[in-house]
Amino acid sequence: MKYLLVIGDGMADNPVPELGGKTPIQVAEIPAIDALAADGVVGSVCNCPKPLPAGSETAILSIFGCDPLRYFTGRSPMEAAASGIELVEGDAAFRCNLVTLEDGEMPLEEKKILSHSAGSIEGDAALEAIGALLRDPEFAAALKKARMEIHTFPAFRQIAVQHQSDISGIEFTPPHDHLGQACGPFFPKGNDRAEVFADLMRLAHRILDHHPVTEKRRAAGKMPANGIWFWAQGTAVALPSFVEQYGCGGAVVSAVPLCHGIGILRGLEMVEVEGATGELDTNFEGKLEATWQKLQEYDFVCLHLEAPDECTHNGDLKGKIQAIEWLDSRLVAPLIRRLREKGEDFRVLLLSDHKTLTSTRGHDGDPVPFLLYDSRRPTGRGGVYDEAAGERGPFLPNGWELLDLLFEKKELT
Repeated sequence: MKYLLVIGDGMADNPVPELGGKTPIQVAEIPAIDALAADGVVGSVCNCPKPLPAGSETAILSIFGCDPLRYFTGRSPMEAAASGIELVEGDAAFRCNLVTLEDGEMPLEEKKILSHSAGSIEGDAALEAIGALLRDPEFAAALKKARMEIHTFPAFRQIAVQHQSDISGIEFTPPHDHLGQACGPFFPKGNDRAEVFADLMRLAHRILDHHPVTEKRRAAGKMPANGIWFWAQGTAVALPSFVEQYGCGGAVVSAVPLCHGIGILRGLEMVEVEGATGELDTNFEGKLEATWQKLQEYDFVCLHLEAPDECTHNGDLKGKIQAIEWLDSRLVAPLIRRLREKGEDFRVLLLSDHKTLTSTRGHDGDPVPFLLYDSRRPTGRGGVYDEAAGERGPFLPNGWELLDLLFEKKELT
C-alpha cells in the first residue's frame, strides 16, 4: 500500500468577485483531482487552531500529525532544522525576509510593504543583497551587539538566530499579511527588547535603499530588496517519530524549508529538486520524478506545491489558477496513472493547508477542503473537490488527525 499526501499550499480561497463569485479552485480545470473526489470523500478540516498563526507553520505541522497547540514553538526553528542550523538552549530563530518597501522621501514608517519577497528575489541576486548588508560595518556591529547572526540563502528567505534571547512579550508580524499597507505599525513591538529588531530593520533599510546592489535591480525594472523583515520567531522544538506513530518512514518533496524542517524533525527524508523554486516557474517535472522515485523507496511520500500561495501573495490571480491546474495535470494526474499502471493499491490525501485570500493577499485560518481517496474502495459518490464540496462533507476539527485517516488508524464519522 502506498500513501500519498499532496498539499497545494494556499490554494483554498473565498469567492472572488472577478471570478463571478467562484473560488480559484472552482474555476480551475482539475479533472484528475475531481475524479479522485468523485470516488473518494471530500470534507473540511481546521488546520490552524486559534490563537496560533493562520499559516503554513501551523497548518503543515497539523497535517503532519502533530497537534500545534502542543508542539508549535514558532516557524523558524522548523526552517532552521531543514538548513542544518542547530539551536541550543537560549537561542531563538527568526525568518529574515528580504522585502521591498515603497520608494519615496516619506518617513520609513509610512512606506508601504510592496513585496514580502523583494519580487521573489533568488539566486545570486539574493546573496548579493544580504551580503551587501552583512558587509556593512555599522550593520555588522549592530548585529553583534544584538547577539545575532544571519544565515544566508539564495532566496528571499534568510534565517536569523539570536543567542541568549528572550522573545516573551514581543509581537512580530508576517509581512505577507499586510501587503500594500504602511510598514510602521507592523514593526516588532511589545516591550523594550522589541526595539532591537525594529532598529535593525530601520538600519537595514537606510543601508540598502540606495545601495548599488539595490539600484541595479531598480535599473533592471525589478523590485528592489531595500529592507529586511524579522518574523516567525521561535525556540528549539522536538517532534515525535513518524515511524513510531504510523509504522513507516517516508519522504517530503518540497521547495520550502518549513516543510522539509517539519519532515526532518519527524524523521522523514528531505528531498530537494533542482529548479524547484516555490513559485509558478518551479520544476514540475522534477518534482514529479522525485515523488515517483521516493514512492518506490517508501510507502509514504508528501508532495508539497508552494506556487498557489506565492501567486496569491503576489496578487497574481491568473497565476494561482494556473498553479492549481498544473498541480492537477503535471503532478497528480501522472502520479495516479503510474500507480494504476503498476497495479499498486494506494490512498491519497489531498488538501490546501490554509486559505490564502485573493481579497487580502494574506492567509486565513478558516477550514479548508480535504480529499481522501482509496483505490481499493471507490465510493462512487460523485462530486468535485472545492471549498463548497468540503463544507457539505464531514468536518474534522483537528487537522492533526488527518494522517490517522490516511493510514486507516481512524475512520471518518
